[in-house]
Amino acid sequence: MNSLRFNAISNLANAHTPVKVSNPARITAVFNENVFTLKNARHYLSDEAYKSLVASVRGGKKIDRSMGNQIANGLRAWAESKGVTHFTHWFQPLTGLSAEKHDSFFTLKGDGTPIEEFEGAALIQQEPDASSFPSGGLRATFEARGYTAWDPSSPAFIMEIGEGKTLCIPTIFVSYTGESLDTKTPLIKALVALDKAAVDVCQYFDKNVSKVTATLGWEQEYFVVDAGLANARPDLTLAGRTVYGHAPAKGQQLDDHYFGAIPERVYAYMRDFEQEAYRLGIPLRTRHNEGAPAQFGCAPIFEEANLAVDHNTLL
Repeated sequence: MNSLRFNAISNLANAHTPVKVSNPARITAVFNENVFTLKNARHYLSDEAYKSLVASVRGGKKIDRSMGNQIANGLRAWAESKGVTHFTHWFQPLTGLSAEKHDSFFTLKGDGTPIEEFEGAALIQQEPDASSFPSGGLRATFEARGYTAWDPSSPAFIMEIGEGKTLCIPTIFVSYTGESLDTKTPLIKALVALDKAAVDVCQYFDKNVSKVTATLGWEQEYFVVDAGLANARPDLTLAGRTVYGHAPAKGQQLDDHYFGAIPERVYAYMRDFEQEAYRLGIPLRTRHNEGAPAQFGCAPIFEEANLAVDHNTLL
């Protein structure tokens, strides 16, 4: 193990090749590039379908099932124009992580003819196996049925991993009997309850208030560790955190690192990371050194709370 660490330090000392990251001249040139925004929806949907989607996103109105096929076809056309062949209902079970099951647009007609299609039923609801996800003791593990349902208030996006691209549709995740099996469903219920209670109070002062929107803009802090040094630490590779080592400083002994000059390699990482975030519509605004060695932070502009949580999960 010591030789691994010494080799990693030696490689660091001898590595002088700067990391090259190409960034656009303007952030607005790539912002929302991989997001099915209302602007994109206007181009790919009929007037009727577009108005139905807008009413749902901005006013929480129910989307008529007759509009489902139109919205799904428009979403598929947009995704295919960007080289996407698969889609997934992207949800947040009680694992602390996100989950996804990829399906292709490819199918066969009754006579065996291959076609690409994406029906409204596939957009609105899917049935992943829920038996292996935590349920908080709500039911036995053999009760496998779980349902994902489309959340129109959080726009669909394209996730790129290597050369592959997948259309991700944010969804809630519930049991057959309607219990929440995720973190998004309770959040949406809480936001609806908060909206109703806040509107009732606001109307004592202004009868024109019809909706109150909660916003969120939480800072994300992280550590950047050289891969060679990280691989030489079993606690980092197995547990994802330090289990042994020097006791951390409890005071402000490392205040010279806080808001200090950003190292070149970390700066390149930040620029690459931010560019991918902008393409997914994540409105990052701030980057800086934090108070511990190799600790850094970023912060987005405040946005609607449900969307902000999805963006933080992607970060």
